[in-house]
Parts: sequence; structure tokens; C-alpha cells
Amino acid sequence: MFIFIRVLAFLLACLQLPPALAQAMPDRLQVHPFPNPVRYTHHNDDFTVRVRTPGGVWQDLYEYKVKVDLDNPQMASMVYFNFNGTVELAVQKNNGIFSQVRVRPEGKGVKPVVKDGIAYFTLRRPENLSVEFDDDHLHNLHVFTHAIRDDMPAVPANLNSNDIGTAQLPDLTQKTVFFGPGIHSGEFRLRSHTTVYIHGSAILKNPLILEGVEDVKVYSDGLFDGVDMTTIRNARNIEIDGPIFINQPHGTMRCITSQDVTERSIRSIGAGQWSDGLGHFACERVTIADSFIRTSDDCLTFYNHRWDIWGNTRDVKVSGSTLWADIAHAVMIGIHGNTPTPQHPQSEVLERLRFSDIDILDHDEDDPEYEGALGIMAGDDNLVRDVVFEDIRVDRIEEGKLFNLKIAYTAKYNTSPGLGIENVTLRNIHYTGKGSPSASAITGHDAQRKVRNITIDNVTVGGKRITGPEAGVLELNQFVDGIHYR
Repeated sequence: MFIFIRVLAFLLACLQLPPALAQAMPDRLQVHPFPNPVRYTHHNDDFTVRVRTPGGVWQDLYEYKVKVDLDNPQMASMVYFNFNGTVELAVQKNNGIFSQVRVRPEGKGVKPVVKDGIAYFTLRRPENLSVEFDDDHLHNLHVFTHAIRDDMPAVPANLNSNDIGTAQLPDLTQKTVFFGPGIHSGEFRLRSHTTVYIHGSAILKNPLILEGVEDVKVYSDGLFDGVDMTTIRNARNIEIDGPIFINQPHGTMRCITSQDVTERSIRSIGAGQWSDGLGHFACERVTIADSFIRTSDDCLTFYNHRWDIWGNTRDVKVSGSTLWADIAHAVMIGIHGNTPTPQHPQSEVLERLRFSDIDILDHDEDDPEYEGALGIMAGDDNLVRDVVFEDIRVDRIEEGKLFNLKIAYTAKYNTSPGLGIENVTLRNIHYTGKGSPSASAITGHDAQRKVRNITIDNVTVGGKRITGPEAGVLELNQFVDGIHYR
């Protein structure tokens, strides 16, 4: 019976069942002590955050400093923990008074209650959230949670921060690799047929390298701190679940010419230059789910040829995720590809990309040529086709467009225009209208390089459905064929 209950709890957490069913799970909480060497260097005192199971003892969380927004760099906060069932949080703002607090994405239905200056709210399943006082997006609190992993290797039950320092590098030649509590440095080059566990009290100071490998699984409750670009290259059958990335100098993860890749529960907050979140070059059969990506460049990218990379992008599925672009785009597709040459005569294709159940908290792009929270910019003879965006909620656009479908020929990035954009559906997309958006756009390049067969189905801006071109809402040019409004 005990085994059955634990299996049921795990399945309920994975399936993200409604709160009424999730309440049947046993309430369990797992808080990860921080390594003692970061006690004073990484702490942000803007908030005091505590968590407990209902009626249990409050436990303090360590509030990490996380840099956000390269346009105006500020230090926000982040806490993380694991749980099953139900937990309660208490968030105390330590500097100044406030008049209101909200938890985003608002579609998650998390409603704080303020009592004696402290905001309380309840979680009934793991979520990744932003807690904001008086709409302050630059000094907010990020709350990252995950279901408890019963297969994580055990450590002493009474572990505390004073016990955790610099850790010894694990033996990466073993089939099972465990990064235990502590700070880890070194080259983390993984081998094929390996399962990697990263404890919640582990901080890694270097990236994982998965190059030329297959059948690798990484299960992480821990942190990557100040690490540039975990890389998956020429690999297949890769699963990465749970890591949290903070303060990276550039991007978070890069997938290159790889197949059958799952990126699940990736949590990232970055404000470095060129700090793309999850970048993909010529990868096939990629699944991204249940992630929270806040960047000062594109959150998710899908490209083909660039540098020494060649190939096509196919069969991408993104779902259940939150995207926050302090600068640039939530999604960018297709700007890099292969302009045919005698050495490389084939143009490239990006096809069968699906994006569903996504919250976009903000989009800010100051350059009109590149605007678009949802961007398809087909350049370098790329053909982009069979793309679906559906069930997407956009909270705010500081500056930019809701969507931009464009045959691109930019002086900065391209050596030729894109070949075309075909068969794109935008369905059940709702933007509040907050911020200062410009009109969405669909633009071909010329009579040979067009945008064709676009369906706009129940797309609203400020509650008003898009039913055709309209000043300030949607602009088209003459090189667009077949727009269908529903």
C-alpha cells in the first residue's frame, strides 16, 4: 500500500492534475540547505520567504540574488524547493510598504492574501511563479518548485548549511553520477548511457557538456550559478529535467544537430549579453515542457545553419511553459540558415513546430525590424512551414509586436532572404493589451518569397478579436497569400 501511495503521488505531480485531485496526495516538503560559502555572497534581503505544509512548522528559504534586464540591470530574488500535495508560503517584503501584490502567471490561479504586511498563498501542485509587489518586475521574487524525487540519492537527513562547502568532483565514468551537496567545479563532460543526479544543495560552477553521446538523463534539483551554456551537440536520446540557471554571462542551454531531446522543468534567469535561454540549431524531435525562462535575449530559438552548424529543424513541441523576454523575443524561429553556395548547395527547412499552453509575461524589443513576442523571421533561404501557436496568454508588451511573420533580409544577420513561410496557425492567443505594442505584421519579401496560408483563429488584443488588417493591430504587405480569420 505504501508503494502504491508514493507511485500515485508521483503520477499526480507529473500529470499536473486539478487541485481537487492533487489534494488527495500526502503533503510532503523538501527544503534544500544552501552551501555555506555562498551565505553572504548570494543572498538578497529584499524578501523573507517561508514555507510549510498546512499546519506544519514554517521553514526559512534562502533568497538568492538573480540579475534581470540587461537594459537596466537590477537584482531580483529567487527561492526554490520541492513538494508533493499542498504547501503554504509566506512572503514578507523587507524594504518599504506596498499596496498590492500579485502572482504571475495569473492563469495559474494563485491568489495571495495579505495579513499584517505579509503575503500568504497556497500551492497545490508544483509551479514556477513570479511574485510582484506594486507591479515591480525588476525586484520581484521568483518561486521555483518541483515534485519530490524519490529516486534522488540520499544524503544525511540533518544536513545544514554549515555542513556544506566545496564538493569533490564525482566520478564521471560511472553509469550513475551524483553531484551531492556543495559547490562543484571542473569539466563536466558526460558519457553515453549515463544517469546524472544533481542534489538540491549542489551548486555547479561549470556547464554540462553532452557531445557525441546518446542515452543520457540528467535529473537536477540544484543550481548552475554563473555558468555559460550547457551544450548538447551531435547527441541523441537526451533528457534534462529540473536544473535552475542563474546569473549566466550569456545563454542557458544550446542544442546543436541533435535528435530526440527532452528539456523539462528548465528554470532560467539571465541578464547577460546574448543571453538566449534555450537555443536550438538544426535539431530534430525536441520536446520542451513545464519550464520558466526569463532572459535578456530570446527565450526560445530554433535556427538552422550558423557558424559550423548545418542541417534542418523538425518536430518541435513546446508546452506548459512561461516565457519572459526582458529584451527580445519569447519565441524566435528561422533567422539563421544556409544561403546556397557551390560548397553547400541545399537550402534548409524548419517544419512541424508546435507551441501550446504558454504564458508570456513580457516582451521588449526596441528595434522595429526585429519586434515580435512570437517571431518567425525566415532568412538565409530558410523555408519555415507547418507551425502552430495555440492557447497562449500574453500579459504585457513593453515595446514590440504580438506576432511577426516575416521574410527577413537583415543587414546584420542575413546573406539572403528566406525562401518562404507556409501553413502557420495562430489559435486561441489572448493578449491583454497592456504596455505599448505596435501592430502585428505579416510580410513577404517579393513575388517569389512569400508568406502563404496563415490562419488567425480567435486571436484577441485587449479583448477584441483580430478579424482582418487594422491600423495599430495588424499590418500586411502585398506578398502575402491566403490569410484566414476565424
